[in-house]
Amino acid sequence: MPGISRFVVGLVGLLALGVAAHAAAINDLYQAQSIVTGTGEVNRQIGFRECLDKVLVKVSGDQRLTQKPEILALRDKAGHFVQSFRYHDRLEGIPIHDEQGTHDRPHDLTCLYKPAVVNKLLAQLGSRPWLGERSPIAVFMTAEQGARHFVLTADEDQGKTMRESFANATDPMLMRVIFPKPGQLGGLGEKALSGADMARLDKLAKKAGAARALAGSIVWSDKELGWVADWRLADHGKTYRWQARGVSFDEAFRVAIRGAAQILSGHGQP
Repeated sequence: MPGISRFVVGLVGLLALGVAAHAAAINDLYQAQSIVTGTGEVNRQIGFRECLDKVLVKVSGDQRLTQKPEILALRDKAGHFVQSFRYHDRLEGIPIHDEQGTHDRPHDLTCLYKPAVVNKLLAQLGSRPWLGERSPIAVFMTAEQGARHFVLTADEDQGKTMRESFANATDPMLMRVIFPKPGQLGGLGEKALSGADMARLDKLAKKAGAARALAGSIVWSDKELGWVADWRLADHGKTYRWQARGVSFDEAFRVAIRGAAQILSGHGQP
């Protein structure tokens, strides 16, 4: 019987861990953060409006929600939907400078929401929560800036800053990206990668430990004064394509992730 007791205790522990992990995921999903100046009421209301936009998009995956006219009325009473909020001084530990002339320091305002409240708002906007697992996506991307060009892989020295930026772009949507190692490209070079079929890239993505592939390229354009980014992702037998022009590579990667979220959440073309 001692062996059975240990098994039962272990099983209960695993179930508890699973419940805790699920609760943590839900808590992360139904909260949003905005940067505000000081902790006064006027700037708090501005932060509440920004947080409302962010949490609705994060929970649904639907990037078009903030463009709907119906959201204007919701923003006017954004504070009513907040369950609780907290501040964090972004300059914590740094004394106020005399030349600063103000005590209104920048703060992170974090807003927490009840799932039922957010879900009801989404229904009013004709949307729904995206509660499925947000599995990692493998990025198959080429970068070109003049004579400098490369495939963004897990250990490409030139791509370190881009990898960090891409990972940062996933945070607002609670998504994850991984970058294949050179040996996981299936022998595809830069040109072949750009034209590779998404079904083939999805197979390579699975071998790299991801659920599917996000393919794309960023090319520096002097004319556009920024990067031109093209992205592809396949879902349910359809390949979606979207683009950004004249942007920083930080924004190019945010466009990539927002587009992927739009598709994978079932809300269609980015």
